[in-house]
Amino acid sequence: MIELADIFRTYAPAYRTKFGDAMPPRHRRAMRAIERCRTPALGGHVYTCPDCGETQYLYHSCRDRHCPKCQHENAQRWLQKQYELQLPVPYFMLTFTLPSQLRPFARSHQKLVYDLLFRASAEAMQQLAHDPRFVGGTLGLVGVLHTWARDLSYHPHVHYLIPAGGWAQDGQTWLSARKDFLLPVKALSKLFRAKSRDALRKTDGFADIPASVWEQDWVVHCQPVGDGRTALKYLAPYIFRVALSNRRIVKVENDQVTFRYKTNSGQTKFCTLPADKFIHRFLQHVLPKGFVKVRYYGLFSPTHRHQLEALRAQLAAQDADPNTPTATCQSTPIPARSVRCPVCGHLMQHQTTLPPLGRAPP
Repeated sequence: MIELADIFRTYAPAYRTKFGDAMPPRHRRAMRAIERCRTPALGGHVYTCPDCGETQYLYHSCRDRHCPKCQHENAQRWLQKQYELQLPVPYFMLTFTLPSQLRPFARSHQKLVYDLLFRASAEAMQQLAHDPRFVGGTLGLVGVLHTWARDLSYHPHVHYLIPAGGWAQDGQTWLSARKDFLLPVKALSKLFRAKSRDALRKTDGFADIPASVWEQDWVVHCQPVGDGRTALKYLAPYIFRVALSNRRIVKVENDQVTFRYKTNSGQTKFCTLPADKFIHRFLQHVLPKGFVKVRYYGLFSPTHRHQLEALRAQLAAQDADPNTPTATCQSTPIPARSVRCPVCGHLMQHQTTLPPLGRAPP
């Protein structure tokens, strides 16, 4: 199977030479980490089979959050944590998307715009949610930033997973929302746009944004997602990895990379790009250093976890509709790693530890 690391090892040196100092340091770090992932450069362990004598070398992973081979266990731990926080009520998925004309500015000011995308969307939802015509209380929000479309093009948007209801101002009452409606998306879109405009107006780059951005409709999508567990499973793989998995890479031929993706209708398509264009398309999704791409608001914010615990207990104690999802979510522990012999299938024994070959240049 062709891997992203193979493409980087072959074409990254020329890419770095071509773009030189124009590359952000975070792009260099991500490339280097992926190139060295699970190679002797990072060290590892040697295992031997006591039955047939087979030897296996297992090298360390880079643990970079943009590497397709890493972070699976972290994603599973995150998923288990979300199950423990879930409320026994229906859920909605809301998605806020930056308009295409704003994306060039966002690409050049990523931390600024990504922070704003979170803040403006969360504030807009909470403002409408406090209106008694809709919810009348404070929502619980779990937001996850995505920056890509399925063909790896630049498409910043935030997904929110939200329980269908809110916490009243008295701090004791749960206000249930309708199962098929949470907030009016047209009003939400206008409020999201206005809050984004007001925040960007305070920045030096506001004049660089086309005026038409503030005249067009901004896309906000809302849909019910049952008990939320399927939506969480959809989000979890993207918390710790970027959009492209190694299994989607079809071939590398004549210095061009072909990968497959699915359209919204489920149709499989193929995208072929020159190797340097492919690398560029991948690297534009490398996040700013230290950027937090999962954020919690309202009831799910860390400062309100004690209220969330009380609410979960309150809802669980109520006589619920038998069709309402239960609050009991059993975590599946992540098993300790064991290595089986690829020849005879017996458990292998750890023989020795291999040190890293040295620190790579940035």
